[in-house]
Amino acid sequence: MEIRTEQATRTVIPSPLPPKHAITLIINGVEKKLEVATWTTLLDLLRHELDLTGTKKGCDHGQCGACTVLINNKRINSCLTLAVMQDGADITTIEGVATHTGLHPVQQAFIEHDAFQCGYCTPGQICSAVGLLNEGQANTTDEIRDLMSGNICRCGAYPNIVKAIEAAKSQLTALNLKK
Repeated sequence: MEIRTEQATRTVIPSPLPPKHAITLIINGVEKKLEVATWTTLLDLLRHELDLTGTKKGCDHGQCGACTVLINNKRINSCLTLAVMQDGADITTIEGVATHTGLHPVQQAFIEHDAFQCGYCTPGQICSAVGLLNEGQANTTDEIRDLMSGNICRCGAYPNIVKAIEAAKSQLTALNLKK
């Protein structure tokens, strides 16, 4: 690129992009070896490079929770973490929540309790609910509401989401008691 001014002519040579980094992620149970730019968010890697579009880009500022995924079974906003920071992590997206035997109890409860309307926030809500139940902290309705407060539903399906999480928690508790 050449830039000319009234006083002098100079040539600007664009600096080369920094090299990509090799990382390994386990995504939905499958090991992936990837080369990623250091500035790539996990959300963009999932959606644009791996075609896992179930994870939604909402606010892109960590305020809405639409991009929630599970990293080592804990909830995280994938728009707020760089992919290179997660090297070696076990990542579960909405595409990996169900098993080969069927829907996860949280997914089934969302259907049974009509816990979604437009559905845009649903993948993040379900991943967050699965993470919340993994954490074992949701013992009351108020705790569920509080622990899910990072996931925004613009349609206002909150009462049904809470009912679905309570139902899934009961089902998972019953399944664990049978073991």
